Amino acid sequence: MVIYSLKKSYRLKNLEEINFRDLWGDHGIFTTMWIFGKPPKILFFKNHIKNLIKSLKKYGIKKRFINKDILKIINKNLSKKKNYNHLLRVALNKKIISISLRKRLPPKINFELKLVNLKRENPQYKNLKYKKILSHLSKMDNSKSDIALVSKKKILETGTSNLLFIKDKKVFTPKKNIYEGNTYKYFKTKVKKIIKKDILIKELKNYDEILLVGSGKGVASVKQIKQIEWKRKNLSQYKIFFKNYRLAINNCKFHKF
Repeated sequence: MVIYSLKKSYRLKNLEEINFRDLWGDHGIFTTMWIFGKPPKILFFKNHIKNLIKSLKKYGIKKRFINKDILKIINKNLSKKKNYNHLLRVALNKKIISISLRKRLPPKINFELKLVNLKRENPQYKNLKYKKILSHLSKMDNSKSDIALVSKKKILETGTSNLLFIKDKKVFTPKKNIYEGNTYKYFKTKVKKIIKKDILIKELKNYDEILLVGSGKGVASVKQIKQIEWKRKNLSQYKIFFKNYRLAINNCKFHKF
């Protein structure tokens, strides 16, 4: 069960505070950001807000100066004096902005994936149609495991992150039906080439490593997938990816209130 340290909702039209609604299942968009340190830093903050606004337009959620409204609510609920290690979630539908904070649980080295036959609705957007995914994640220790979404015997993404598959030091990722998150996009600038292809379950035995990359997990190495008896062969590329991720953390600027 997720424990929130902050839950707030506001009317989109005038920013009046109302009773909290998480908005899961609604027609809308959300983004989840890692906020850490004192004073706080938010990793890939500008890209998160940019992608959020772009997706809102696609979903017909429009308001003059909506960017400023989102920033105002974030700043209203953050503190320069608090030491953070949290996931900051901002969600919007046509009437409401909701914001929440929960503790970030870093992934453990014995991380596992569970294969689930499920594909997100409109996966190219970080939309709020997540109830089926959340029903699975709520039963798991998210520091130790995640679900891998499977459609037509192809692995797509996890319930929280993008997936990267390593074979002979080459990096592969599913070519469609995924959302390209900000952590994934960061690694696209650091890796010489990420090859897009269908990732078939029957071919997983050919991959040496499987990595999760995302705001909540950062970079995680999958130890095993019990259903198909897959086990990682080494951690060599994980160490390289994690080193690059640390660079992004070290170069992250303090949040401007």
